[in-house]
Amino acid sequence: MERRITPRQEDYSRWYLDVIREADLAENAPVRGCMVIKPYGYRIWEGVRDGLDRRFRETGHQNAYFPLFIPMSFLQKEAEHVEGFAPELAVVTIGGGKELEEPLVVRPTSETIIGYMYSKWIQSYRDLPVLINQWANVVRWELRTRPFLRTMEFLWQEGHTAHATAEEAMEETLRMLDVYADFAIRDAAIPVIKGRKSDREKFAGAVASYTIEAMMGNGWALQAGTSHYLGDNFARAFDIKYLAPDNEVKYCHTTSWGMSTRMVGAIIMTHGDDQGLRLPPVLAPIQVVIVPIWRQEQERAAVLGLADQVRQMLADGGVRVHLDAREDQTPGFKFNDWEMRGVPVRIEIGPRDVQNNAIVLARRDRPGREGKIFGVPVPSALERVRELLAEVQQGLLEQATAFREANTHTVTDYETFKEVIEEAGGFIRAYWAGTSEDEARIQEETKATLRCFPLDQPEEEGRCFLTGAKTRQIAIFARAY
Repeated sequence: MERRITPRQEDYSRWYLDVIREADLAENAPVRGCMVIKPYGYRIWEGVRDGLDRRFRETGHQNAYFPLFIPMSFLQKEAEHVEGFAPELAVVTIGGGKELEEPLVVRPTSETIIGYMYSKWIQSYRDLPVLINQWANVVRWELRTRPFLRTMEFLWQEGHTAHATAEEAMEETLRMLDVYADFAIRDAAIPVIKGRKSDREKFAGAVASYTIEAMMGNGWALQAGTSHYLGDNFARAFDIKYLAPDNEVKYCHTTSWGMSTRMVGAIIMTHGDDQGLRLPPVLAPIQVVIVPIWRQEQERAAVLGLADQVRQMLADGGVRVHLDAREDQTPGFKFNDWEMRGVPVRIEIGPRDVQNNAIVLARRDRPGREGKIFGVPVPSALERVRELLAEVQQGLLEQATAFREANTHTVTDYETFKEVIEEAGGFIRAYWAGTSEDEARIQEETKATLRCFPLDQPEEEGRCFLTGAKTRQIAIFARAY
């Protein structure tokens, strides 16, 4: 069966779906808008999960689990929250063959039910802060879906914390934004912009929302993780109070923050090329694949013997390695197969390599002979492979950063804005003093949205590209997933 990936320049959306199919990451489920995550795709998600979970524990958070079903009345307690999520809710009205006295919402997010529990757990300032994370699935009734990026059911983590003061809660909000950025850059090799969402784009029920925005391979933006300062909105709705040292009863200040399986989509679209996936070694399920090559039967045993020796050496050294000993496929097919799956490093071992007690290394981030290293002595294979994996990790980050910088544009007027969005795409940096209504107009006319106000703002004053008003506020606009 012929395997073909649509070139990115020809049809980027089709390319994305082709890569998911050919790399065997996921496929559509019988339920519209849902997906089955296959083992290879799930292993990438496990890498995301493990990298984040380690960071959560290092910052003092504990994992817990809360129910999938939430009483409808809980969502209705916070007006902005229920209004924001109402169009996306999946609601259970019948259970056990009988109509329920109160409808149950299938978890779209957990601020409400966790807020209810926190009201029981928190009595005194001594109980604070509460730092909890949940790994779970959520359901949002999306009309237009795309695997990993936007599905009706998806996997994520959601952190929920409660604090005595607004200052402590804001510190937590920005701390977790830093955690997400650190993961994206160090593990996923994705450069991100940390910023604050506009009021129009913030989370329903939040005082302020913060985001990490990444640029995909077609220049579109992807919101890769968010962190929200909720003020005392949910504390007042659910009566989350504590007795302060001065014997005054006060409301807590809470936060929530999340990253989902859309990060897998971000990795695909940030690094992938026309040959398929290119996975950062930190997250790659298989970091190194060994492909033995022989033509004559008498060469087989020696080649496989050295291949297995190298496999064991790398495995003992902590490298995630796989020996592809399939005999019903040619070496050329195997090369293409593992390139498709994005394995960062390939080792080739043939009869001549056996004679020289050496191997050939090929790196996925550089095609053809440019990415090949010949004659690496077997005794130094582990050290050289470790070095190469670090080089590939850094190389992917540098390539993605260079692409983002080359596709970031500065504009000073709306006509130029429209031309750039339509012809060049990418990120647009511009001074902004507009309203939510102005944002809506821009989105309607150009399909671009205000992605964030970067935390790193200039000191000098400028004029808003739309209104002409003086402002010190720079915004990032882009078309987005």
